[in-house]
Amino acid sequence: MSRTTVVVATRNRAEELARTLARLSTLDPPPPVIVLDNGSTDHTADVAASFEQVRVIRSPHNHGAAARNQGVIAARTPYVAFSDDDSWWAPDALLRAEKLFATHPRLGLLTGRTLVGPEEREDPITPALAHSPLGTPPDAPGPLVLGFLACSAIVRRSAFLQVSGFSPMLHFGAEEQLLSYDLAAAGWQLCYAEDVVAHHHPSPARPSPGWRQRAEARNQLLIGWQRRPAHVCATQLRRLLARARREPALLAALPAAALRLPPALARRRVLPAAIEHQARLTEG
Repeated sequence: MSRTTVVVATRNRAEELARTLARLSTLDPPPPVIVLDNGSTDHTADVAASFEQVRVIRSPHNHGAAARNQGVIAARTPYVAFSDDDSWWAPDALLRAEKLFATHPRLGLLTGRTLVGPEEREDPITPALAHSPLGTPPDAPGPLVLGFLACSAIVRRSAFLQVSGFSPMLHFGAEEQLLSYDLAAAGWQLCYAEDVVAHHHPSPARPSPGWRQRAEARNQLLIGWQRRPAHVCATQLRRLLARARREPALLAALPAAALRLPPALARRRVLPAAIEHQARLTEG
């Protein structure tokens, strides 16, 4: 019996979701799967419900990345793996991850190697994770990291719930960064594992690159205001303004971030010095 639940947040991608669920259903043992339907207007919920091992949780609204939180709460296994509706896990990935979690009690999050598309090229983030400047402590199963891709991450459920999961304020874009900071600040290890593999076949139904860049720029400011020292926040703002001289559309990130500034400051908890040092190392 699988000790890992797979959580998938999705919206209006019924065909891609069907492919992902079909792939997950071939895993041995088959993991329980929880699909969070983020206000879909197509037949996403019907597709998900047609798979025996899948539980569907529907919402009339799009909660973004934070919809995954509800899936983790609903899970009844000690570990939770995230898949997107256009990604799935390799046959042995979850079993390998379960063994690492069982033998490393401080491990809060494991991020694997992401292979993209039919040609299975490595995602650009993979070499950065594999060669993390944070090193590999003796009690860790791999290099320490302070970032990850959600579609190739597995969490210890208790650790995720301890830090309240993904922030609803961020919606989408760089949401993994804040969760990384919070897990590390709570004393959990985040590690990269080369032999835990996820496959990602990006959906053609994606937001425009410009939208993604603005969302990530907005969220980097919000994350800074919530967790980083004031001088780091000022540096982030200066860099965004300098970049916006070349890409004026990025200026839209400023009013979007300003609207969320009061609740961001209300949640401000500056990282411990050791984790702030790690954050600066990973930023080069």
